[in-house]
Amino acid sequence: MGRVTERRRVIRIRGESVSTRPDTLVAEEPLEIRLGGRPLAITMRTPGDDFALAAGFLVSEGVLGSAEELANIVYCAGATAEGVNTYNVVDVQLAPGVPVPDITLERNVYTTSSCGLCGKASLEAVRTTARWPIADTPPVRVAPALLSALPDRLRAAQRVFDRTGGLHAAGLFSAEGELLDLREDVGRHNAVDKLIGRALRSGSLPLSRTILLVSGRASFELAQKAVMAGIPVLAAVSAPSSLAVDLAAESGLTLVGFLRGDSMNVYAGEQRVVLRTAAAGH
Repeated sequence: MGRVTERRRVIRIRGESVSTRPDTLVAEEPLEIRLGGRPLAITMRTPGDDFALAAGFLVSEGVLGSAEELANIVYCAGATAEGVNTYNVVDVQLAPGVPVPDITLERNVYTTSSCGLCGKASLEAVRTTARWPIADTPPVRVAPALLSALPDRLRAAQRVFDRTGGLHAAGLFSAEGELLDLREDVGRHNAVDKLIGRALRSGSLPLSRTILLVSGRASFELAQKAVMAGIPVLAAVSAPSSLAVDLAAESGLTLVGFLRGDSMNVYAGEQRVVLRTAAAGH
């Protein structure tokens, strides 16, 4: 099984001082996701939680919506020509009666650790039908002070980042700010898939009263994953993309970006953010 971290020799320069030392790096290996034995997608990921990653990816793609629709996930034995199991190929079996999507050469997806689903031509091509509309009734209400506290809570729980400095994180919080789950990965989209996959397998979807916090930027794909899981609030420490904002506005998702200290931008779904009324005349 691939390890989460690996050691490499580096030359360390600190001013006039030069030395050699081992350095801890985050591991990055390919994971091939097969559906019913047929290749579907390849992603570059940090090994660990591979079954959750595969399940979450299929939730994001609209294939899975509940634990009952998932029959089994296994590592594929004999994944190399020599018959060695690399633990880098997983096969997902759907439950009887669950529709299998058409897998064609055009449909196969290659994802990277930085951008996830790349190369799809347009917003219309990547938008899928969500199993559940974002329907937090009564609506989740979050104060800016609560949102401001989440990045520090996420960072304090990142164990692998402390050793490598090279991982993205995705944290799932309750509406009251309690950290429910945290996953780390070299790709932020993988970290989110791992969260969603774990929720699917535990029967927790839709995640209708939660807040998703991601390190880095909020891409269209991350907004789509939040919508597909029924998450009403997505917050990111960096900027969102224009397509992420468009999708949030269309779907009713609350999207917060540049969440740093007590500063943040609300790009969509401001009805869930408890705002103080501006002083008259301002």
